[in-house]
Amino acid sequence: MHVPIVPYGGATSIEGHTLAPHGGVCIDMSSMKKIKSLHVEDMDVVVEPGVGWIELNEYLKPHGLFFPLDPGPGATIGGMCATRCSGSLAVRYGTMRDNVINLQVVLPDGDVVKTGSRARKSAAGYDLTRLIIGSEGTLGVITEVTLRLQKLPSRSVVAMCNFQTVKDAADVAIATMHSGIQVSRVELLDEVQIRAINMANGKSLPEVPTLMFEFIGTEAYALEQTLLVQKIAAEHHGSDFVFVEEPNAKEELWKIRKEALWAGFAMEPDRQAMITDVCVPLSRLAECISVSKQLLDASPLTCLVIAHAGDGNFHTFILFDPSQEEEQREAERLNHLMVHTALSMEGTCTGEHGVGTGKMKYLEKELGMESLRTMKRIKAALDPNNIMNPGKLIPPHVCI
Repeated sequence: MHVPIVPYGGATSIEGHTLAPHGGVCIDMSSMKKIKSLHVEDMDVVVEPGVGWIELNEYLKPHGLFFPLDPGPGATIGGMCATRCSGSLAVRYGTMRDNVINLQVVLPDGDVVKTGSRARKSAAGYDLTRLIIGSEGTLGVITEVTLRLQKLPSRSVVAMCNFQTVKDAADVAIATMHSGIQVSRVELLDEVQIRAINMANGKSLPEVPTLMFEFIGTEAYALEQTLLVQKIAAEHHGSDFVFVEEPNAKEELWKIRKEALWAGFAMEPDRQAMITDVCVPLSRLAECISVSKQLLDASPLTCLVIAHAGDGNFHTFILFDPSQEEEQREAERLNHLMVHTALSMEGTCTGEHGVGTGKMKYLEKELGMESLRTMKRIKAALDPNNIMNPGKLIPPHVCI
């Protein structure tokens, strides 16, 4: 029998990655939580796939190291590899594909494959590591991961600034990246998201488009970068520029950002959220967000915008009542329009959430049929019986 196999990790993915449209067996990886070996001098660690990134960083902290990918709370390393995730620090440290050195993978035929060594770079053959990263469980089951680590920064400064429009805020993010400043995070929150944060946390932040920055380095360097960005912000109608260096104050600011989705539910507790994830070339970010905001503001649904503005990636939380068919259709319409807006600007339908079942319908327009046929050939070669997480990533109409 050819029984489908669906790997399951932290269950934080949102594009239907762990659905079982053809039935089968779910392999729960969440109990594989061992940190197998830490190499402090080499700045790498070998872990099992069920280790959470938050727990990993707690383990690494006494050693002065950290793993710089920070997706949603609850995400595990195996799932982060499978979806090629990133997060707010990707603007400085890259995505999952840049931070994985080696994988151990069980292929559909039972073979156990190591995709590389512990060397930080290699030119030996096909890059199997990056083939598996982002494959969403369709090529094999990840059972071990070797991760590249970073030194904990000695100093950091967190800054916030308010703007009259989201375009002004996005323009500052773009100008900051063009200036060559080594910013580690640039996060954009629209006025609706700030309103939600105020409601959820009892805050009284100005309900206007807001940028959050983080700068790391020596005390003098971090402060110098902060002041340079303050000047850039002032040139784009920025106001109320503030920055903090005290650890608890910094942690509180980023806690607010990381809990943005839950804050949205404080506005409308009985709603569900349809979450978009698109990414465009940095030069088109301001235009893409502005066009999207016009569509969202014209809708009767509550929509919150948040962006990893330093690398052109932004999300919208579209709140709707799932019992109301009209509201669900409206949420789907907005999601569809935002994806096509991004694609029209040479962007992608997903910057970090992955394809799953939710984004398959956009891949032909984004990548072309030739690319999809190539993916299908790879899938057929490694998984001829189509047992590994079938019905995901590759659209069903693609033939080879």
